[in-house]
Amino acid sequence: MSNKITQLFNIKYPIIQAGMIWCSGWKLASAVSNAGGLGIIGAGSMYPDVLRMHIQKCKKATANPFAVNVPLLYPNVKEIMDILVEEEVKIVFTSAGNPATWTNFLKQNGIVVVHVIANAKFAIKAQECGVDAIVAEGFEAGGHNGREETTTLCLIPMIKKSVNIPVIAAGGIGSGKAMLACFALGADAVQIGSAFAVAEESSAHPNFKEKIISAAEGDTKLRLKKLVPVRLLKNEFADAVAQAEAEGANSAQLSELLGRARAKLGMFEGNMDEGELEIGQVSAMLDEIKPAAQILTEIWTEFLQEKKRIEYLSFN
Repeated sequence: MSNKITQLFNIKYPIIQAGMIWCSGWKLASAVSNAGGLGIIGAGSMYPDVLRMHIQKCKKATANPFAVNVPLLYPNVKEIMDILVEEEVKIVFTSAGNPATWTNFLKQNGIVVVHVIANAKFAIKAQECGVDAIVAEGFEAGGHNGREETTTLCLIPMIKKSVNIPVIAAGGIGSGKAMLACFALGADAVQIGSAFAVAEESSAHPNFKEKIISAAEGDTKLRLKKLVPVRLLKNEFADAVAQAEAEGANSAQLSELLGRARAKLGMFEGNMDEGELEIGQVSAMLDEIKPAAQILTEIWTEFLQEKKRIEYLSFN
């Protein structure tokens, strides 16, 4: 299959692995890229020197394209951007900030730029800034979310009406059926996070992977809305946040409760009680830890099967 996204990234399948904090290191990114998708290294949980090491190892592990995701509010963002240029990274996904800040710099250095948004207003702004494509992330997604709480089913058609650059759908996508639904809505590709968070190559702690595949419907909730909305998997910390919010805690109190490095504590170090466990609603559909290549192949195979089934539907 060839379309705007596969041509833009020079990949075989229009499937992108999200650049998740504490999950998306060089092993996962290279595995996805070797399988024909686009693997992404998540810079949001890496010091600059650690990121450089992951990029170098990824280049050795795959000859195929891969990308780096950079949260623009990252405190060392200038150093990160310089590393991306020095290491000749070809594709960069930016998020959590104003795309006008770094898009020109990246494009002047021959880098394809994709920006992550959660509403039509920022989609238009990203396009005006000159990005090559956008990721439209719905409310179902894990981690930080848009304040509008717009679901993927509603978001993708609205974004497609607002911009004329390629749109990558994200949020609640963990199967070929969901991927086909996104294409029906107008998406040019899908970005998948949670399903790859439980891949064998994911750097997430084994305890976190096991908790994800044990999750049931309703076990994730959007919390910390007075700070930055984030979808969390139920545990003692998430329950404490819910109680504080119910009692009217202000942003300063919630920030104190959150503390520092709580996502690392849970997702990377394996503390399933006190850690911040960021994962999407689709976690309730995941039930197995398996290689990234198998995950991608199963999604693509089901996508083709469902596409064929739909083509043969008859209402006569």
